[in-house]
Amino acid sequence: MIEPTLDVLIVGGGPIGLACGIEAQKAGLSYLVVEKGCLVNSLFNYPLNMTFFSTADRLEIGGHPFPSIHAKPNRAEALEYYRRVADAKALSINLFEEVESVSESEQFYTITTSKATYRARHIVLATGFYDIPNMLGVPGEELPKVKHYYYDPHFYYKQKVVVIGANNSAADVALETWRKGADVTMVVREPQLGNIKYWTKPDLENRISEGSIKAYFSAHLSEIRELEVDIQSPAGKVTIANDFVMAMTGYKPNFNLLQKVGVTLSADNRMHPTFNPDTMETNKTGVYLAGVVCGGMDTHSWFIENSREHAVKIMHHISTNV
Repeated sequence: MIEPTLDVLIVGGGPIGLACGIEAQKAGLSYLVVEKGCLVNSLFNYPLNMTFFSTADRLEIGGHPFPSIHAKPNRAEALEYYRRVADAKALSINLFEEVESVSESEQFYTITTSKATYRARHIVLATGFYDIPNMLGVPGEELPKVKHYYYDPHFYYKQKVVVIGANNSAADVALETWRKGADVTMVVREPQLGNIKYWTKPDLENRISEGSIKAYFSAHLSEIRELEVDIQSPAGKVTIANDFVMAMTGYKPNFNLLQKVGVTLSADNRMHPTFNPDTMETNKTGVYLAGVVCGGMDTHSWFIENSREHAVKIMHHISTNV
């Protein structure tokens, strides 16, 4: 059964997808948000103790104040805030519903999900980037001990943990698991640590300097085995005992979905999608991008705080052309 035609179907129930729903509601457009996981699914999958770099006011959507008892809000506060916004605005959201295919006719798009089929005159892709990890491409990466997501440091008590990466996620994992009793070794491809939160970087540098956390710079893993790993370092190959590999190597947007819809991606390895920055409309008429997905592989270009405005641009453009 095909549902009645919508003005806009929004794919992704993260903060920017919710912001799009709010703006569609304000504009008097018929809309639906579909999300393949839970509400703000990416934030839910963040580490348990994660603290945002942004202040609460920069994470607000739809003009709803975000109260926080901390200078920088944490994961639990963000989940509470976005739930309350969704309830306060009575947003039309279907959760645990994944888009499977999109087809086009003269007047509308037909979107088939895991639960229903919809028709919509416009589509907004606000799908983020946290669902697909960047792989290492080394033998043994398929072993269960290799993790691309991190939740709670307690799990790694008295375990030999290798943390791969140079930025915030790797720093947090290394420090938190070490403080909960893990034996931590960092493997950093660059010659130094990367872009790390200002309150975390000195802590990590001191732990490395004193030898509490071991670190190999200008290095990479060359093989992962059940009980050990090989590290290719400037001094040659080093083999160390290992229980878990935490590959904090970043994530990428769902390029497959973009291509299914017909959005053009740049030919280089950055895979930037084509869109008009004034309206957020892509090369496909009636298809828009919002949020982090706009950056392609440059996933640190867009954040909640600088992509909230996408929702306003999109719904203004749609409402003036319906």
